[in-house]
Order: sequence, then C-alpha cells, then structure tokens
Amino acid sequence: MLVPAGRVVMISGASRGIGLAIARKLAAEGYCLSLGVRSPARFDAGGFDPALTLIHGFDATVPETALAWVEATAARFGRIDGLINNAGVLRQIDFADGDEAMLDDIWAINVKAPFRLIRHALPHLAHGDNGRIINIASTDGKRYRPGVSVGYTMSKHAVLALTHAAKFAGWEHGVRATALCPGAVDTDLIANIPGVTPRQDRIDPTTIAETVAFLLRLPNSSSVAELVMNTRLETSI
Repeated sequence: MLVPAGRVVMISGASRGIGLAIARKLAAEGYCLSLGVRSPARFDAGGFDPALTLIHGFDATVPETALAWVEATAARFGRIDGLINNAGVLRQIDFADGDEAMLDDIWAINVKAPFRLIRHALPHLAHGDNGRIINIASTDGKRYRPGVSVGYTMSKHAVLALTHAAKFAGWEHGVRATALCPGAVDTDLIANIPGVTPRQDRIDPTTIAETVAFLLRLPNSSSVAELVMNTRLETSI
C-alpha cells in the first residue's frame, strides 16, 4: 500500500460536503493538500496545517482557474500525486422541464471542469509513477432511474467515460483512475429534491472520505476503475 506522507492531492469543491470530508480525512492521514474552492477568503482553514495545505481559487465555470490552480499546486509542492474531481451540481432537467441553460451548467461543472483539470494535471501525475485520479460520479452514472434528472444522469455517465479515458492515458506512467459511484449522500446537493432517498438511508460524507483514502493507498497492481456504493437494492448495480 502507498504511504500518504509527502504525497500531494488536489481536491475540487473542498469547502463543504463530500469535498470537505475528504479534505479532513486526508489531512488527518498526513497528505499535503491543495484545496480548490470558489471563495478562498471565506474558507475556514481551521484544522488544516498551513505548512501542508494550499487554499486556491477554483471555479468550475471559469476555464482559466483550472490551469492556474494546477500550476500553483505544482509550484508550491513541486509535485502532484492525486486529483479528486468532486465539484458538481444537480439541476432538475428532463424532456418536459428545465432549459438548455441548466443543461449547459451541468455539463460545464460536472464534465468539462474535471476534463480540464485532468488534462492539466496529467503530466504532473505521470511524473511520480503512482498518480491517482478519483472522479466522484454517482450510481446515476451506471443506469437511468425514472424521476432522476436526465441532464444530471447524462453528465455522470460522461464522468465514467472520462475516467476510463484517463486510465488509458496515464496507465504506462503509473496513473490509475477510479470513478467512485455513490448513491444518495447526505449533503445539501440533494436536500430539497422530491422523492430522494430518506436521510437515514443516505451515505455519510465521511464514508466517502474513508473510501477515497483507501483508493489512494492502493498500489498500481490494484486498479479499481469503478466502485459503486449503492443505497438501494437494485438488480443491475
């Protein structure tokens, strides 16, 4: 298993929810962290060692912030060992409701932003022989379930394709990529959606964080391309 000490991991959407839970877990394990947040000045960095942590602006809807964040991370730490694409949105759009602007928003944040970050970070990840990419996808990326946003489901299917492409792109240089596909996670993202999984049955963000920490420590010989964590009993996943 890989040792966390000295390894540098970037996490998008690190200011709350799943991203913050992952950041706290990895900080406790001794990773150096580069946290991409929309408003660095408003981020509460309490509990994070300033010597091991970079807080940097990243807005998934602003393309130039991706390269700026990657370059700042490499400049600060001299290396990048992991990229966690966590930032995401859910907009309710299907064939009858919602508009193209909502669909564009989903695509920009859930698909184009992680594509962009992988493109910029991959040369750095390939430098260390044990680079890791973890894309937070969803069980909605594994099938379509009636009532779920068609736009969101489309985007998470695309994230799975992106993950497999990243796996092939970096394989010979020791880069491994995983699409982590949880069911309903207890965050604000799904808090007000009708018919969502009851709160007592949702996955706690700390469970996702523990899973990410496990994936980051796996050796190159143990590639996990997709990992599904379902909250529902289904025949297909």
